[in-house]
Amino acid sequence: MTEKNILAYFKSPEEAQGVARKLEALKVVDMSINRFSAYPGGEMNNIVNPLTGNIVSLTSMTLNSALSNTSAGILGAADPSASGMSAADDGLHGRDILLTVVLDESVFDRAMSIIEEAGGFV
Repeated sequence: MTEKNILAYFKSPEEAQGVARKLEALKVVDMSINRFSAYPGGEMNNIVNPLTGNIVSLTSMTLNSALSNTSAGILGAADPSASGMSAADDGLHGRDILLTVVLDESVFDRAMSIIEEAGGFV
């Protein structure tokens, strides 16, 4: 039995879970759904006044990221997502849910069809 894997990106956990339910009927060896981010750290839970507070970077305010130091803050603020001034339409914009599937090679094409029909980006 040869196995293949698929990494599919979705805009919401509900979309990925709907596809996962359909894929369970196939010969799935392993499957997981995770949210990912380009920025390290967890959420910023304390309230910061942007005029008087100690703000690490623009990223901490606009993307709710808890960056650890000024250098990481500068790099994060360079991303167009932080300022909103421009955005690339690369197909992945807004897709921060990753469905990872390991399945039997014999059902790979069917699984790809299910994912693509549901709006997943492979």
